[in-house]
Amino acid sequence: MRRALRLSAAVLLACVFLPQAGAASFIAFESGQVRPLAMSPDGTRVFAVNTPDNRLEIFSVSGGSLVHTDSVPVGLEPVAVAARSNSEVWVVNHLSDSVSIVDVGSSPPRVTRTLLVGDEPRDIVVASGTVGDRVMITTARRGQNWAGHSTDPEPMAVPNAMAPFRIEGLNRAMVWVFDPANLGANLEGNPLQVISLFGDTPRALTVSADGNSVYAAVFHSGNQTTTLSEGSICDTSGPNLNNNIVQGSCGASRPGGLPLPHDNVDNIDRPETGLIVKFNQGNSRWEDELGRNWTGEVRFNLPDLDVFEISTTSGAILNSLPHVGTVNFNMATNPVTNRVYVSNTEAINEVRFEGPGIHADGFKPIGEPNTVQGHLHEARITVIDGSNVTPRHLNKHIDYDVLKAPPSVKSHTLATPTGMAVSSDGSTLYVAAFGSGKVGVFDTAMLEADTFTPSSLSHVTVGGGPSGLVLDEDNDRLYVFNRFDNTISVVNTLTNTELDAVPVYNPEPANIVEGRPFLYDANISSSNGEASCSSCHVFGDLDSLAWDLGNPDDEEHINNLPINEPILDVNYKDFHPMKGPMTTQTLRGMANHGAMHWRGDRSV
Repeated sequence: MRRALRLSAAVLLACVFLPQAGAASFIAFESGQVRPLAMSPDGTRVFAVNTPDNRLEIFSVSGGSLVHTDSVPVGLEPVAVAARSNSEVWVVNHLSDSVSIVDVGSSPPRVTRTLLVGDEPRDIVVASGTVGDRVMITTARRGQNWAGHSTDPEPMAVPNAMAPFRIEGLNRAMVWVFDPANLGANLEGNPLQVISLFGDTPRALTVSADGNSVYAAVFHSGNQTTTLSEGSICDTSGPNLNNNIVQGSCGASRPGGLPLPHDNVDNIDRPETGLIVKFNQGNSRWEDELGRNWTGEVRFNLPDLDVFEISTTSGAILNSLPHVGTVNFNMATNPVTNRVYVSNTEAINEVRFEGPGIHADGFKPIGEPNTVQGHLHEARITVIDGSNVTPRHLNKHIDYDVLKAPPSVKSHTLATPTGMAVSSDGSTLYVAAFGSGKVGVFDTAMLEADTFTPSSLSHVTVGGGPSGLVLDEDNDRLYVFNRFDNTISVVNTLTNTELDAVPVYNPEPANIVEGRPFLYDANISSSNGEASCSSCHVFGDLDSLAWDLGNPDDEEHINNLPINEPILDVNYKDFHPMKGPMTTQTLRGMANHGAMHWRGDRSV
C-alpha cells in the first residue's frame, strides 16, 4: 500500500502541473464525482458530467444503447447533475462554487443561468413534494458567496473568511434550497433558505419517496475518536507486563501511560507520543484499545451526527441520525419502503500500528487486533429506517486475522462503495464499488436482514472507478459512469453483464489516467481487496482522522533530510518507527515540495 501511495503522489498528485512530453501541462484537481449521471424523466436521454473537461455530455437512449449527441461547457469540475424536466438540467460545479442551469431542449443546448452558491458544492437533488419543486444543493460554510445568507455570530465577509473555524459549535454543513420557478435576478438566485447542519462538509443527498423530505449526509463525519496529548497520558516509570500499562502516580482520572510495547524490534525505546481513544456508546466512556477509561482527560463532547432529514415544506430539520459511517459517500431511497441506504466506510483508526504486529502481539489482550494492516476502513451500506440506523458490512467474508488473504477472497470484495440505484419495485439495490471496478447487486431484504453472502456471482465487472449509476428499467439497462477511463458502461440487468463501454472525451494525459488506479484500486494494493491508499486519502485528499501507524516490527531509519539547528532532542533526530498519532495528509499539491508524508520519512 505504501508503494502505491508514493506512486500516486508521483503520478497523480491533484492540483499540480503534470507535464507530458509533446503535450500541454494539465492540472488535475481530482474532484470526487457524487452524482455523475442522470436520466431525463421521459427516459430518452442520459446526462453525464465530464469532470476533467468541464462539460455536460448528452446521450440519446436508443433501445438501451447510448449515442452521444451534444456537449455543453459548464463550470469547473462538474461533479453532479440532476434533470428537473425533459428540457432543464442542473449541473453542480465543484471548483466554480456554482450551479449551471442548462436548457437541453434548445438547439444547440446551452447554459441559461449560473447561480453562485457556497464553497465546493457537491450534490444536487430535485424534490417534488406538496409545495412543488425544490432544488437542494450541499455546500460547505465558507467561500466568497456566503455573506448575507445567514445571521452568523461572526459574518462571512471576505476579510473574515476564516471566522467559522474560530467559533466553537458553529454549524458548518450547508444545504441551499431553491424554488426553480422563482430564482430572482441576482447571481445567488435568491435561495429560499440556506439550511445549516451540525457537521463540517456535507456531500450526498437523497429524496424521500413522497418528496416531502430530503436527507443530507456529512462527508467526513468522523467516528468519535480523538487523541490525548503526551502530558495527559502521564507516562512514568517502567512497564508492568501483567496489566499491560505503565505504572506510576498519574492521578485519579488517569489510568496510566501508553500501552505496550514501548520499543521496536531492536529494543530501541520509542519517543513519547499521544494516544487515540474512542467513545464507547455502551458505557459513555472514552476508552483506549485496552478498554481503559480516559473520560477525565477528554474535556469535550463529540457527537456523531451523520445524516439529517430536512422538510422540503418548511426547511426544518426533522431528524438527526448518528453513527451512520465515518466517511459517507452517497445515499439512495427505496421508493417502496422509504428506507434510506448510505454507502460509507467505517474507519478502524482506534487500533494502533500498521506492520505485521508480531512484536506487538505479546502485549495485546487475546483476541485484540495489533495492526490495521488490511483493515483500515470497512466498506458498508447503512440502512436508515425512521430513527433506526443499521450498518451492514459488505465484506463480512474477510478474515482480518489472515494478513495475506487467499487469492479467492478479493474476488468477493467490494471496495469504496459510492453511487447507488434502487429498482422501482424496491427489491434490488445496485452499488458502485469505486475501488473494485465492479457493481454489487443486492436483494434489499437480504441486505437489511444481513442474510446476504458476499459473492462474485452477484457482481458486475465494469470499468475502473465506477462512481455513479442510473437505472433504465424500460430497456433492462443500468448505466455506470467509470471515472478512471471516462466511460459509461451499459449493463444488461437481466444477465448482469456489461454490453458496451461508451467513451466520454477525456483531456487528461496518459500518465494521469494510467496512474490513477494506483491510488484507488484495492485489487492492486491489498490482498483482501478492501483497502487502498484512497481508503484514507479519499479522492487524493484525506479522511479528517488521526492514525497511529507506527510499526514495532520495523527498524529505526536515519533522517537524511535537512534539519534546522539546534536539535531540541538529539535522541529522536532520526525516524523511530513508533511515531504515534498523526493526521492523514492530503496528497493534493505535494509535487515538487519535498518530503512531506507525515514526518517526511517517506522520502525515497
